[in-house]
Amino acid sequence: MRAQGQERFEAMVIKAADMLIARRADTRARADFATWKMMAKLNGASALPPEAQNFLAIYKKLLEQMTDAEASEATIQEMYRTYYAEMGGAGKAPEVPARTREPVADTGNVTAFRRLPAKKTVSSDPNAKRPMPVALIFACLVVVYVAIRYYWK
Repeated sequence: MRAQGQERFEAMVIKAADMLIARRADTRARADFATWKMMAKLNGASALPPEAQNFLAIYKKLLEQMTDAEASEATIQEMYRTYYAEMGGAGKAPEVPARTREPVADTGNVTAFRRLPAKKTVSSDPNAKRPMPVALIFACLVVVYVAIRYYWK
């Protein structure tokens, strides 16, 4: 009885570890694919590593047979399986639950950034306070120090 419970516990631990690896592999695959696809659009595919160029070639072949979204997802799944094996996942890569994203509502209330007005360094008011120069502050501190030293002797 105890051995059976131990086996179930070990299976759960392995499964939890594999799911953690699976999530990481899926996240990495999606991020890498988006980056590589953008690099290819900006004519920077030649600077990508050979692995990335291979996956982009797979994507281009799939793009001839299906829509962009389907080809992207198929390529990401291929990358995911590769990353899962590289990260030490045991056996076949498990199905990662799809993340549900709520569509972004375009409310049209975009705030435009404006430059702040430049600070005026010269004041037109003759009675305005001027900042005390650092040298004057230092001189006052020296006077106070000397006065304290003189007082204690």
